[in-house]
Amino acid sequence: MELIKQIKQAEAQAQQIIEKAKAEAANHAEKAQANRLEALTKAEQQREKAIEAAVKAAQSETRAEIEQLKAKAENQRQDLRQKTAPKIAPAVAKIMDYLKG
Repeated sequence: MELIKQIKQAEAQAQQIIEKAKAEAANHAEKAQANRLEALTKAEQQREKAIEAAVKAAQSETRAEIEQLKAKAENQRQDLRQKTAPKIAPAVAKIMDYLKG
C-alpha cells in the first residue's frame, strides 16, 4: 500500500512539474512575442524617421539646386541681353530702311 501511495504521489508531482513547465514555456513564448513586437515597432519607427530625414535632405538639396538653376538662368538671360542689345538698334534701322525702300 505504501508503494502505491508513493507512486501516486510521484505521479502527482510529475503532473505538477509538467504543468509548471507548460506554464513557464507559455510565459516565455508570450514574452518572446512581446519582445519581437516591440523590436518591430522600434524598427518601424526608425525606418519612418530615416525616411523623413531622407525626404527632408532631398527637399533641401532640391531647393538649393532650384536656386542655383534660377541664378544660372538669370545670368544667361543677362548675358544674352548684353550681347544682343548693341545689335538691336542697327537691325531695326536696317529693317526701317528696307521698308522705306
